[in-house]
Amino acid sequence: MVQNLIRSTVIAVGILGSVAILMGQDQASATEGGQAIAQSADYFPDTVGTRWQYRGQISEGPLQTIDNKYFSNVSTVTGTRTLKGGLVVTVFHDTNPGNHGPSDSFYRRDAAGVVYYGSEPGTPLEKQLTPYQIIRFPMKVSQSFQQFNRTDIDFGSDIDGDGTNEHVDVEGLSTVMGQESITVPAGTYPDAVRVEARMTLKIRLSSVDRTAVGTDVMTAWFAKGVGLVKYIERQELASLKDDRGNITDITEELEEVSVKSAPGLQGRNETSPERLFADDTRNQELLHVVVAPGLRTDAR
Repeated sequence: MVQNLIRSTVIAVGILGSVAILMGQDQASATEGGQAIAQSADYFPDTVGTRWQYRGQISEGPLQTIDNKYFSNVSTVTGTRTLKGGLVVTVFHDTNPGNHGPSDSFYRRDAAGVVYYGSEPGTPLEKQLTPYQIIRFPMKVSQSFQQFNRTDIDFGSDIDGDGTNEHVDVEGLSTVMGQESITVPAGTYPDAVRVEARMTLKIRLSSVDRTAVGTDVMTAWFAKGVGLVKYIERQELASLKDDRGNITDITEELEEVSVKSAPGLQGRNETSPERLFADDTRNQELLHVVVAPGLRTDAR
């Protein structure tokens, strides 16, 4: 349960998977970064009918007992949806992101970047964090910004079994690490953009005077004209009561991709109006980038 709750708060796979405009919730702090990455929007294709197929591996369990599993996930841009208030978002459907079963994730892209609007099924915790920004345009090397910083919110689950939901402080940070070559089953991408999304949770147990700390770190690579090609995620939860804590490692790699073209999709000027955008996995591959699979709920 704790792992699922954390997964959905990070990045969705197709976009990152996974966070600081926060749409009026929290004021974001940012580090401007260095060299701008040209045509940043082209790293996040969102045309309806675009499809990504990933192979994945997950290792999870108590610190001294690790269980390895293998899974597959297909992410597809299926269309758009109008949210309450008339806002139109793009819908990404994933068959099994992070080995957590099917889900739909909602994103919108504009001249400022990509904003995540949540997923179905979602969680009470995720609903208190969304919407939040997961990518800023133009992307800049070493650019970093706070996606969210919420204190004393309902964790949405009673993890210590005393009948009362825990409360949690949660912070998300997204950083563009740079460009590098990455090889996956679908091929080699020499100038992929590497993004790291880091989420920290401080869970206050209601039954005892104690705080359990959880972290979710997702590293995702995006290729121009392709989107998410790989993500690696590590989720750690400190011990709760008498257990030894828990670690989950998740990896998804691109096997096949079919990107549907659209007029003006490539080479857009990022200062001009953008099309609507939504997520594919992780992240959840980060995903879900940034915050999309131990401590969280869901994009790559």
